[in-house]
Amino acid sequence: MTTVHTIASSSSGNALLLDWGGGRLLVDAGVSCRRIRQSLQSLNLDLRDLDAVCITHTHSDHISGLQTLLRQTDCPIFATAPAGRDLLRRMVLLEDRLREAAGAFAVKDCTITPFSTSHDSPGSCGYRFDTPDGAVGLLTDSGVVTPEAAAVLPGVALAVLEANHDVEAVRSGPYPYFLKERILGPGGHLPNEDAAAFAVTLAAAGAREIILAHLSRENNTPAMALRTVETALNAAGLYPRLSAAPRDCLSEAYRLEGGAVCSG
Repeated sequence: MTTVHTIASSSSGNALLLDWGGGRLLVDAGVSCRRIRQSLQSLNLDLRDLDAVCITHTHSDHISGLQTLLRQTDCPIFATAPAGRDLLRRMVLLEDRLREAAGAFAVKDCTITPFSTSHDSPGSCGYRFDTPDGAVGLLTDSGVVTPEAAAVLPGVALAVLEANHDVEAVRSGPYPYFLKERILGPGGHLPNEDAAAFAVTLAAAGAREIILAHLSRENNTPAMALRTVETALNAAGLYPRLSAAPRDCLSEAYRLEGGAVCSG
């Protein structure tokens, strides 16, 4: 059985655990190493159980706990070449452990395919994880659904998909103009409406569970994001399981078993 837990999912910090029975990996380390350890311990796991860490990009809300994590684990760290160069400028203890996420690669019996995202961070990417139980996709921190994401992600059984903001909430909110332009631009974050359109694409291609992630605290609510995405799915006659990842705590277990999504 494959399980996914989000450890945190917001502009304050992001980390996700993928456990497919044959191995375990962490995607991003944007909260403290202590918090990651505590989350693993609540699942009867330890930092030493990690087989790899995959980094999507080098903004602090995705790597703030990585330096300490490097001191307490010995697993490889995967990132695209541009993101890897940025990490090497910032961190010690990484030189011998950094691996380039280029093309499909394997961690044990899980095949991992990175794809380019559109974000203002060098070499930003998302990932598709093909486990023995089915495929999991992760697309966050992208101002648009890139052609690479649209090519790689259809066919996943479970998708973790950014629904960062409501466009009108950003436009009418208190943020300064430059920050509004960044969020709404092609190198910013995915709005609810675009997440909804891509959710339809993924569900039509077989996704049976979609988890909305990286919701803005100031410019979105779980209810707004879920309503927008559910409306689009229902209009298309599609009814995957739909939820929003909690911002600041360990999520429930999202499960795949033999290619089927399991509740619980």
